[in-house]
Amino acid sequence: MKRYVATRAVTMFGVLMITLLITISLVGSNMDVILKQGIVFQVRAEITENPAIADSFSSVSEFEEFVQNQINQRYEILGLDEPWYSPQRVGFTMYKILLLDFGHATFLTSDAGSSDVKDIIFEKLPRTILLFTTATIIISIIGIFLGALSASKVGSIVDRLTSSFAIISSSFPVWWIGMLMIFLFSFTYQIFPARATPDIPPSDPGYILSLLYHMTLPLITIVMIGFGSWAYLVRNFMVGIMQEDFIMAKKTIGINQKKIVYSHALKNAAPPIVTILALSLSGSLGGAIITEAVFDWPGMGRLYFEAITVMDLPVIIGSTYILTVFFLIGIFIADLLYGYFDPRVRTGT
Repeated sequence: MKRYVATRAVTMFGVLMITLLITISLVGSNMDVILKQGIVFQVRAEITENPAIADSFSSVSEFEEFVQNQINQRYEILGLDEPWYSPQRVGFTMYKILLLDFGHATFLTSDAGSSDVKDIIFEKLPRTILLFTTATIIISIIGIFLGALSASKVGSIVDRLTSSFAIISSSFPVWWIGMLMIFLFSFTYQIFPARATPDIPPSDPGYILSLLYHMTLPLITIVMIGFGSWAYLVRNFMVGIMQEDFIMAKKTIGINQKKIVYSHALKNAAPPIVTILALSLSGSLGGAIITEAVFDWPGMGRLYFEAITVMDLPVIIGSTYILTVFFLIGIFIADLLYGYFDPRVRTGT
């Protein structure tokens, strides 16, 4: 087991490094341009705030030469005098990202006014965890028990309704159902607010309760759309297991049907179910760009949407790195759980 864990950890770290290298390669040239423009703007803004500097020069050419020297010095300090694809630049950039030093956003800021990308991301991440992880847990609980019930009664009304609802709910996009829910419960009956972003600042003592109230409608929508597919997957996993000889033997000796389904059969279906759950939880941390945009939820999905809209590359790179880390951790945990439930996986048999 120790060798299995070590092998998976090294593999995941390698995948993370490759992901970082690909991300930097895709945005490297654009990132260089934006960083240099930001330095030029910063240097000129500092000089503008201190008029005495400009007054100390006798001619415009001397002043411009001074400004350019200041800009070049900043370039050298940050290593921007080297091309972005040089090993030194790429290695330094990857090192900074590994230490969660993503620099400063070009356009976006946190609610507190910080332009540090790390502050922006870690302000949005807890909200996405709150909404989508809660929804994923509720979906999985309902889906597992409903799927197990359907598998124990193949062909029954419950089974047919579960399969039909899974197909129907999967056919409709979340954003469309979301708009219908907003129209119905925000405008027609006015039970929930149309915007999921609270109107009060995060520093207000009542912000947490307001956030929970505002997230109710998107939470209901996500759960309503998702649990049917989960139930259908669990049902398909368990149908074959319910036909196994050891299950038939337990039925023959008179063991209670519920105990057979929810204890013996469900335990044997655990490896694929746990794998999907771990991947769903890690994937949910990225939120959903369209869903968060429809409900105006202040999480990672909307942050991605805003960063892409204004091409704020530091935020895009930082968000991609954080979400990749969480996703790889989810895969790592899924592998460990799969190896725990099925020893053949970790022994390679």
